[in-house]
Amino acid sequence: MERKKLYRSGKNKIIAGIFGGVGEYFDIDPSLLRLFWVLIVVFTGFLPGIIAYLVSVAVVPQKTHKLE
Repeated sequence: MERKKLYRSGKNKIIAGIFGGVGEYFDIDPSLLRLFWVLIVVFTGFLPGIIAYLVSVAVVPQKTHKLE
């Protein structure tokens, strides 16, 4: 059994693929994750949300597609 890993999505992305990758990992619609993130950022302040997103982009690796 192959262990699941968190990657930035190469297919389902708008900016960097963070929410596409999280959606694939947890089998959740990435649009819902994006909406939830926007609501959190609006109600808690823009700067912490933007910093968290940029850190996620730096930490979570891009998914590479294997040639078969």
